[in-house]
Amino acid sequence: MNWREAAACRSEDPELFFPVGEDGPARRQIEQARAVCRRCPVLVPCASWALRNAERDGVWGAMTAGERRDVLFRRRTGSGP
Repeated sequence: MNWREAAACRSEDPELFFPVGEDGPARRQIEQARAVCRRCPVLVPCASWALRNAERDGVWGAMTAGERRDVLFRRRTGSGP
C-alpha cells in the first residue's frame, strides 16, 4: 500500500495544508494542519517524501515549507541537529 492511502489528510480539505504564508493569520491554519499530521499514521513517510522531493509549498509531515528548507540547509551544510 502507498503511504498516501493511509494519510489522515485524505479526509480533510486540501486547502488546509496550503496556507498563504507562514506568519500572522496563517499560523492558525498551520497549527490546524499540524493537528491532523500529529494523528497521522504516516507522518514520517510524508515528511521524508517532502524533504526528498524538496516540496516547496504546504504543510507536509507537520512541517512548513520554511521548516523543510531549514532542514535541507542544515543537511547540506552539516550544521545543527
